[in-house]
Amino acid sequence: MTDPVVTGADVTGEGQPRIETERHGHVLLVRMTRPDKRNAVDAGMTAALDEALNLLDDDPDLWCGVLAGDATAFCAGTDLAAGSGGPTPRGGNYGVVRRDRRRPLIAAVEGVAYGGGFEIVLACDLVVASSTARFGLPEVARGLVANCGALFRAPRPLPLNVAKQLLVTGRPLDASRAYALGLVNELVEPGRAEQAALELARQVCENSPLAVSVSLRALERVVSEADERGWAATDIASAAIEQSADRAEGVAAFLEKREPRWTGR
Repeated sequence: MTDPVVTGADVTGEGQPRIETERHGHVLLVRMTRPDKRNAVDAGMTAALDEALNLLDDDPDLWCGVLAGDATAFCAGTDLAAGSGGPTPRGGNYGVVRRDRRRPLIAAVEGVAYGGGFEIVLACDLVVASSTARFGLPEVARGLVANCGALFRAPRPLPLNVAKQLLVTGRPLDASRAYALGLVNELVEPGRAEQAALELARQVCENSPLAVSVSLRALERVVSEADERGWAATDIASAAIEQSADRAEGVAAFLEKREPRWTGR
């Protein structure tokens, strides 16, 4: 039995939530709901995602989570006009990417997962994607750097040369290639990513929740051993670009819907 629970602050002041949550037995579905912004993350969505994932970690009756967008977009990353707000104490940026989770989290991807949206995917344990999915790191096209984990997480599921290509060209990876390369666990027809992710989550929940949790946390300790160096390197890269003319120009060009005029400074 599904028991929908709407959470999150208003987007427009007209009652539209930034996220919705639904309980499906032992599974928590967290759905981002800013379709007019392609689910770009603002401060309110960061807070709502943090609240939902805190619930997933803290409620002993929840054993697995699914994080989804809508039919046209998983998440386009940071809302460049509004900003994504500060990192949360438990989740870091977006309330997600630096979280020490106790429960497995499955990304259900339809449409674009760009920039910070892709970095949210990389912070999940498993990925279910429809054939419409696109994964990209367009930060360089905005005069920015990927600062939410992609600099060191993208080369884990992807070959190093492919990760470099994403980082330096800004061009996206389509779903079929992402599946062939191992980034995506299950590839499904358009419109089926959320349901397929819920089915996968139910398979996870057929097993001992304690065994699943300790297995994933042990694996995470191994694969994330170098994460602190990764975050430190990301901070250095971010600081180098923060006050640059290119950063200001890239963001301005994006908001003004024009081609950027780079100076390399």
